[in-house]
Amino acid sequence: MRSGQVALLLFSAVVSVFGQQLDFLNHGKPVLDAHNCYPYKGQWNDRIERALSLGRPIGIEQDLAWYVDPVTHQGRVVVSHSMKTTGAEPTLRQHFFERVRPQIEAALKENQRSTWPLIIVHFDFKDNQEPLLRAVWDLLGEYEPWMTTAVKGTDSSKLAPFDPKPLLVMTEDSDEQEKVFFTDVKPGQKLRLFGSAHTSLPKAANAQERMHLAATLPPAKLLAEQPSNYRRWWNNSWYEVEEGGQPRAGDWTPEENARLKSLVDYAHSLGFWIRFYTLDGFNKEDDKGWGNSYNFGSEEAVRLRWKAAIEAGVDLIASDQYEDLNAFMNFLR
Repeated sequence: MRSGQVALLLFSAVVSVFGQQLDFLNHGKPVLDAHNCYPYKGQWNDRIERALSLGRPIGIEQDLAWYVDPVTHQGRVVVSHSMKTTGAEPTLRQHFFERVRPQIEAALKENQRSTWPLIIVHFDFKDNQEPLLRAVWDLLGEYEPWMTTAVKGTDSSKLAPFDPKPLLVMTEDSDEQEKVFFTDVKPGQKLRLFGSAHTSLPKAANAQERMHLAATLPPAKLLAEQPSNYRRWWNNSWYEVEEGGQPRAGDWTPEENARLKSLVDYAHSLGFWIRFYTLDGFNKEDDKGWGNSYNFGSEEAVRLRWKAAIEAGVDLIASDQYEDLNAFMNFLR
């Protein structure tokens, strides 16, 4: 066999692996990602129920922190918007895993593997202290039969195929997390969750310059690494699309639409899924604990971005307006 034919076969094999990776998440169709899907200080307790009522697949974000009981000195993983915990926060076990047990067990019984994963849970760690990370790894071990896994090999650049299950667990780009969730896992053992790629931004003199670089650097400058067996997705703020992000967004322009499409296409060309956060649009009086950090200011403005993200093929579209985005996605189908 000639060298050119060998190279073509190797290239085709890589494309096939990446294609399987991308297709695994809802067959390449965008998924609603329910941002901050947990209570704040005892309020907004219905968020996870609202998200789970919208059908499948669905993304669920859970922010995680560590609480140590001052009497027993025992720590536990809690769902919290802050690393400063009080002990009143719900545990990850009760708030998420036991909440989704009926859906997961029903899915396992039905065994419709072509529809999996049905729930994509995204962990946003509020800090990376090792006891928290180790406790999360151990907790995932208890629920491993529910979870999509992949075998760790000896070469991290080779993506092992997924063993599909109804639940897929994702986390972000921390190197501390990679050590616990990947490096310390022995070859032949199962990976229980999958991290995101590093976004590369050069050092900037000030915040204004950093915002400009985020929105103007070529995609290849922002994402300079290949997927690995552990790092399989790319997590982006909207600052990479519109300079200054949601707070400074003006009219949605053809240039910005092209920018969004270029980021998505580049991520997919490498074999990464891509997520953008967080696309909201509401009047101040309609705020339900969301805040203005991700607010485009109106329903009309956010709908333009939702439409663009869907048409561009963004894999995970994060929003606090679960029902509105879900209805809009269904309308466009």
